[in-house]
Amino acid sequence: MSEHDSFVEIPFENRHQCWFCAEPAASYFSFPHQQHLILDCQHPTLTVPSCSECANAALKAKVRNIWQVEQQVKKFLMQKYKKDLAIGLNWTREELANSGFEGGSFSGFQRSAWFMYEVAKDRVNFSGWPLVLDGVEIEKDNISDSFTFDGVCYPSIEEAIESYSENFRLDAMFLRQILAKIGPEKFAQAVRYCRLYIGATPLEKSRALRDL
Repeated sequence: MSEHDSFVEIPFENRHQCWFCAEPAASYFSFPHQQHLILDCQHPTLTVPSCSECANAALKAKVRNIWQVEQQVKKFLMQKYKKDLAIGLNWTREELANSGFEGGSFSGFQRSAWFMYEVAKDRVNFSGWPLVLDGVEIEKDNISDSFTFDGVCYPSIEEAIESYSENFRLDAMFLRQILAKIGPEKFAQAVRYCRLYIGATPLEKSRALRDL
C-alpha cells in the first residue's frame, strides 16, 4: 500500500490541520513506518496530515499503534511548552492583565504570556478526528492513559504530577502517595495537601499520610 492509498479521510473543517495538534499541516505521518520494525500493529498503515514538528516527534515513537504515537507526541508538546503551560498554573487571565507589569521590564511578558499559554494548551488538548480509511472507521485502542485537570489534557497522570511538582516545588513521590490514598479524582486536594508539607521531613510526611 502506498502512502497515498493509506491517507485517512479528512473532515472538511480539519482539511488544513495537523491530526496531532491542529496547527497548519505542512507534512504527513504514516504508521506503521519503515524506521521501526512493527510486528504487532493491529491496524493497517494509516497516513495523517501533520505539522513538521509533530511528524518529527512521531517518527521517534517506538510504540504499537497510531494512538500510542499520539500520546508520545503529546508528551513532546508538554515538554516543549512546559514554561508556557506553567503560566496557567500560576495566573488567571485577569490576574495577569492586572499584574502591574505595564511599562516595566515584564511588559512584553504581560502582553504575550496568556496568548502563548492558550496556544500551548490548544495544541496539547487537541484530539484528532476519527480515523476512517476507505469508508471504514479504524477502531481506537480503548486503553487511554490521558488525564484531564484544570482545563489541560495531560498524556498521563504522571505528566500532571511532574508538571505540578516542578512548578510548585512539590515532592513528587509524596504527591503520588497522597493520590494513591485519596484517588486521582481528588488531584486538586492532593496538590493543596502536598503544598502544606513543602520542606517537611520524611517523618512529618509519613505522619501526614497516616492522617489522611
